[in-house]
Amino acid sequence: MEQKRPLVWLSAAPDAENTQLPNLPGWQMTVINSQHAPVLPMPDYLGKPVGVCVLADQGPPTLENTKGWLEMLPVTTWLAVVGRQQLNNAMVCRLIRDYCQDYHTLPLDHQRLINSLGHMWGMHALSANLTGPELLSYQDYVLDGPSPAIRQARSLLRRFAATQEPVIVYGENGTGKEAAARFIHEHSPRHHGPIAVINCAALPEPLTQSELFGHERGAFTHALKSRKGRIEAANGGSLVLLGADELGLMQQSAILRFLEEGTIEPVGSNHAVRVDVRVIATCNTQLDQKVAEGSFRSDVFYRLGNLTVTLPPLRDRLEDLPYLAQRALGTSEGEHYRLGNATLLAMAAHSWPGNLRELQNRLRQAVLLARQLSIQPEDLGLPPVKLPTHIDQFSLEAYRARADQEAIATSLALTHHNVSAAARLLNISRVSFYRLLEKHQLQPPSNHGLSKKRDHGDLS
Repeated sequence: MEQKRPLVWLSAAPDAENTQLPNLPGWQMTVINSQHAPVLPMPDYLGKPVGVCVLADQGPPTLENTKGWLEMLPVTTWLAVVGRQQLNNAMVCRLIRDYCQDYHTLPLDHQRLINSLGHMWGMHALSANLTGPELLSYQDYVLDGPSPAIRQARSLLRRFAATQEPVIVYGENGTGKEAAARFIHEHSPRHHGPIAVINCAALPEPLTQSELFGHERGAFTHALKSRKGRIEAANGGSLVLLGADELGLMQQSAILRFLEEGTIEPVGSNHAVRVDVRVIATCNTQLDQKVAEGSFRSDVFYRLGNLTVTLPPLRDRLEDLPYLAQRALGTSEGEHYRLGNATLLAMAAHSWPGNLRELQNRLRQAVLLARQLSIQPEDLGLPPVKLPTHIDQFSLEAYRARADQEAIATSLALTHHNVSAAARLLNISRVSFYRLLEKHQLQPPSNHGLSKKRDHGDLS
């Protein structure tokens, strides 16, 4: 029997007559009511690359709710369903432009819908096959996750992508700055154009003009033929300056005219060449700080634009750890491995100075070293975190109590001690979470951490 393809169906009224769920043979549908407040999705949503978003008959409040769901759910491609008259609504059009790859108008043509979904699934599968699961890099999933920090960054990236202005992406090493730059290009009007990526730190100063602007034949020794520069190769698309804060003062001077006028002059040529290129710069250090230090030209800084986004470090998006870890393990070698609560708690206690790159490396190490399918903290090279408990019995109730406490501590650590978010992560109500705290005589978090109530009995 052929396995059905997973599909997310997001609608404010999934049972309404005009948007009644269609019969889609070969698809296994997961229905979400977009009128409900967006919540942290369970990790199994990562297996659903295609979704349908029904926007028909939605007013501004519901559309805002739907936008929250689209930001929260890690679904790769969305198809929107709208009423024809809604195409005159600017808010609906922006939502479709920013989040959806296609849209259909009511009444639905079911066969056309099936064909479109099949095409979207096929394109996703093609991309996955092109990359190869064994070559999955953290750059492929670094922008995924439901945490407020990464959702805000994704929202800014989408909004900036719709413009033609230069963008500066800030972030620590391993936070995915190159992935963010590619995200901007792929969601921009220039996505059909080329993208050229230049590693500024590895750009030799004497070769800067030749590499960026190109050269004419005979311009210098061994210039046996003319060659286009990296900037001209990106004409009609985007130019990514990786590590723009690493450019020397002479290199900054060389690109000033290009940034100011949109023209370049190949080495050995007397004629300027006009280029249509959008510049996206990534930096570890704030450029205004380098300007104040005198190591970066202020005129170059201002021409790189005032649209900036800062990617959050992993320690500020701990809620994303279960999802990111599952993506990192989602390869042919690591797909059977899982992380227990004790391991997630140890990961939440780690500061992650290397961010997503460090997470990827530690998980790859764990897959090689693990002696069982449940990855332990020591497999990741992390010390285990002791839980606040006095239980030392071997009864079933004692084991259950320890498991409850471990789940409570882990969920609170991953959500920065936010009770509502911790309850959503455990897929229980806020009331049930407080009942668990009371049952195990744990105080609700005030600022940081859980503290044990004084008692004279055991916790079972």
